[in-house]
Amino acid sequence: MRKRTAKKRIEYTDEPLDLEVITDFLPQPENLVLKDETVKVTISLTRHSVDFFKRQAKRRHVSYQAMIKKALDLYASHYQPK
Repeated sequence: MRKRTAKKRIEYTDEPLDLEVITDFLPQPENLVLKDETVKVTISLTRHSVDFFKRQAKRRHVSYQAMIKKALDLYASHYQPK
């Protein structure tokens, strides 16, 4: 088998580059690991809802409980008085 190589060579020039410095927008590492205060609760959910979250979680390789928690947090944040 014969190895194929590129025949066309790239020619570089000394043209000016239009660069823009972007400020660091990522959080500090210590801000990535903070956990919200949690409270253990017992709740009864419909089989339909639990099955939905389990399917979605499996597709995304995450915990279905975490997805339910996030859904409730988003709902509460949306209706929280400002």
